[in-house]
Amino acid sequence: MEPIPETVRAIEELGPFVNGGELLEELSEMGRRVSTLVPDCVGLSFVSADHGVTFTLLASDQQLAVLDALQHEPDRDAESRSELPLGDDLLDEEAWRLLALSSAARCVLSTLTLPMADGARHSGAVSLYGGSRQAFVGHHRHLAEILGAWAPGAVTNADLSFSTLREAEQAPRWLQRASTIDQAALMVAAVHAVGVDTARARIHEAAVRAGITEEQLAEAVIRLRGL
Repeated sequence: MEPIPETVRAIEELGPFVNGGELLEELSEMGRRVSTLVPDCVGLSFVSADHGVTFTLLASDQQLAVLDALQHEPDRDAESRSELPLGDDLLDEEAWRLLALSSAARCVLSTLTLPMADGARHSGAVSLYGGSRQAFVGHHRHLAEILGAWAPGAVTNADLSFSTLREAEQAPRWLQRASTIDQAALMVAAVHAVGVDTARARIHEAAVRAGITEEQLAEAVIRLRGL
């Protein structure tokens, strides 16, 4: 599996000191090892609690198909979804599985999400996307070992629509926004002799009063300080 372009840009935005400058290599190695164990794994997304963004890898021979499915293939219409056999039992797992499949991304027929921890600290979660319904059956423990995750916390088929891909595509923009606000907060903190957290809160409150986004206000602060 290979990182999508937005993941590469997001890691570049984070800078060379994150994970010793080896985050991209670590993610790629994860993808390689997962693909070896589960050949029909078509995607891997790591939701980082430390950085607040999602990084995604896709199987190179499936990338265009998945992207096309997500960007151009509409979900089945409401009428077709209403025909799914939910019945009177709202806890019918098979009915809910069929409902999830009705909006699944093409090529994604199963998912596995595993929580990750660094010691006692929650560090994020990793979601794997399979091209077959049985892709991850019997592999939870081995995958958890590869990924440094917690196998007992595994959740299956929770993201058949591959929503983490869309999150990963937004990661560079989110990091740029956060960097702009951080830069403005440092300026406000220096001018008003307050802590950075207090400065961020003041930016948020001022943006709400002005009816603009925090990023817009932060950009204005940076421009004014540059005059």
